[in-house]
Amino acid sequence: MTGYGVLHVIGFRKLVRQLYRVEVIGGERIPPDGACILTPNHESVVDPFILAVATTRPIHYMTKAELFRLRPLPAVLRWLGTFPVERGSGDRTAMTEAAQLLERGAVLGIFPQGTSRQLVRRWHRGAARLALATGAPLVPVRMTGTRAWPFRTRVRIEVGEPIAVAAAKPSVAAARELTRQIENAMAT
Repeated sequence: MTGYGVLHVIGFRKLVRQLYRVEVIGGERIPPDGACILTPNHESVVDPFILAVATTRPIHYMTKAELFRLRPLPAVLRWLGTFPVERGSGDRTAMTEAAQLLERGAVLGIFPQGTSRQLVRRWHRGAARLALATGAPLVPVRMTGTRAWPFRTRVRIEVGEPIAVAAAKPSVAAARELTRQIENAMAT
């Protein structure tokens, strides 16, 4: 059984929803099947776990490769459906694994802002490049309230309208435009 399966059986989503008083708005916009790329903002280390409340579908994340160097974390991370990415390098292995997941109809979670440790972050184009390469829709997600973790807080997850993407060569200009669309969708 996968990590998501175990978390579902033990009631993880219900626990997180109660602990952090999670309110999900627009969760029905996450496609019930087929490939899609969730593009949430990134405020806290708990964001991937809290985002799991928004859908019952397993979300596969690119996770910074540094975490895969800490034993026994790699086994746990893989069990939870994540895979390593060497940040800032245009990691082709990670991009290939992500594209293969999307081709199989999976949900991929990518934080376009990168790390949660910086207050001011530039938006990265990896999610847009993958969407262009695969034709998977981008689903903007704005989460608020996660920065206060581990304290009790109120978390809000707002799922935006999916951005349809036609498969095309992932040029820099096209990826930049899609990334701008994600950023604008999350700002409103």
